[in-house]
Amino acid sequence: MIEAGGQRTNFRWVICALLFGATAINYMDRQIIGVLKPSLQHDLGWSEEGYGTIVFWFQAAYAVGYLSFGRIVDRIGAKVGFSCAMVLWTIAHVAHAFVRSIIGFCVVRAALGFGEGGNFPGGIKAIAEWFPKQERALAFGIFIAGANVGAIATPLLVPAIVLIWGWRAAFLITGGFSILWLIAWLAIYQRPAQSRRVSPSELKLITSDPPDDPGRVSWRRVIFKRETLAYAIAKFLVDPVWWMFLFWLPDFFAKRHGLDLRTFGVPLAIIYVTSDLGSIAGGYLSSRLIKRGVSVNASRKLTMALCALLIVPVISAARIDNLWFAVAVLSLATAAHQGFSANLLTLPSDLFPRKAVGTVAGIGGAMGAVGGMIMAQYAGYTLQTVGSYTPIFAACGALYFIALLVIQLLSPRMSLVTDI
Repeated sequence: MIEAGGQRTNFRWVICALLFGATAINYMDRQIIGVLKPSLQHDLGWSEEGYGTIVFWFQAAYAVGYLSFGRIVDRIGAKVGFSCAMVLWTIAHVAHAFVRSIIGFCVVRAALGFGEGGNFPGGIKAIAEWFPKQERALAFGIFIAGANVGAIATPLLVPAIVLIWGWRAAFLITGGFSILWLIAWLAIYQRPAQSRRVSPSELKLITSDPPDDPGRVSWRRVIFKRETLAYAIAKFLVDPVWWMFLFWLPDFFAKRHGLDLRTFGVPLAIIYVTSDLGSIAGGYLSSRLIKRGVSVNASRKLTMALCALLIVPVISAARIDNLWFAVAVLSLATAAHQGFSANLLTLPSDLFPRKAVGTVAGIGGAMGAVGGMIMAQYAGYTLQTVGSYTPIFAACGALYFIALLVIQLLSPRMSLVTDI
């Protein structure tokens, strides 16, 4: 414990850094398939709809995994639940190196999706344990910024590995990062009250919100709450946009701007660096408003409304001829998405007692994955038949205001749910 001179420790930010790292690994493991799509499509003869089917089964399993791990982390805690998820998705990720067919990739992608479904329920649970409400949006912003770091690293690192050792080595080498993270997580993570690294003054800050009732909560008690539906429907609407950016942007740059494995790394890195800034800025803005006396309700929704407005220009992305102008528009859209998501992810911990946070997060994440399944089929069908990204980007630009309207209608005051 660091308590020299009575100073408060800040160990909660070490936990946030671990969650950041896990999300970076999570997104690297899932995005490799998007970076390799043009090459694998050429080498293995995949059609657009075949690739859409691979993404579909990842999303289907991700929905089940998200829902399952939401319950698991509420029952056995963030430490063990997150560890189980990491082990499962690492095994599945490495297994990609040993398959070739569409069916084989569907199987290993499904296994990967189920394991990766534990990342956000585990992270949401850990942040609810380690951060007071006034700091959660910023913590979530940093947590999900790991997604962008993984997305940045993948198009820069993976092509180099592929060009030297082949695409199978990309899955084997990146699988080692998960093992290193798991060792650190098991060595460091504990609940705040049990950690010797947390000073009494930091623990007082962490536990400054009103205490929750102990116990567990069933799906039946929360699934039809208006607040659960607000979160779940919003996730269903906006998560597919991020999945589209993650799985199809390399292909978009290949088809629309003639880039390939050697050249699309820099544009993608720029987009995801900007996304990182957006996730942290979105979390910072609402946290700052709360500290200045603005209500949680107004702070979250005002920030999400601004982000929704900044996403609208993406509707024109497929019609832009200049590569770097297209990169700028997509960067703005992905940054705004992450800022929106940083605030959306706080809703389970804003609206529910800690005993229900993982369960509600799991329900919302599962709905987001179902939306991603629909997006996978829509994108594959649209590219196969229309051959253009214009209808896909048009859908992306419209969904955020709809999601915010749903949240406002179902939870106009964002009051804490107490009757569960």
